[in-house]
Amino acid sequence: MKKQLTSYFIFSVFIGSVVYICEKFEVLLPRVIRFYVNDFLILPIVLYSSLFVIRKLKGDKYLQLSLLHILYACVLYAVIFEYWLPKFHPRYTSDIIDVGLYFISGMLFYFLQKEKKN
Repeated sequence: MKKQLTSYFIFSVFIGSVVYICEKFEVLLPRVIRFYVNDFLILPIVLYSSLFVIRKLKGDKYLQLSLLHILYACVLYAVIFEYWLPKFHPRYTSDIIDVGLYFISGMLFYFLQKEKKN
């Protein structure tokens, strides 16, 4: 995997974990961090993990997720976490900004994973 993508994955897991731990210990963070940072970080974490597993299973270290696969994951997260779950679980609220963050972070992942062709 590209070092850039791996570094971004490690950074995302670290920052996401810090936000989660702060929430658990009731550390008051700014609203933008509490409500949006993890939504921005989750798709690259999930896509990186998926790509890692798929590459290992297929034995192809150059395999990349297509734009269609990434967009599908973005739509799936948007529907599940911003439409469906808010109807059944009070912890989840519908927020159009989250949907935008899913797609922005998905596109960021797409460009970070691209290997340059010579």
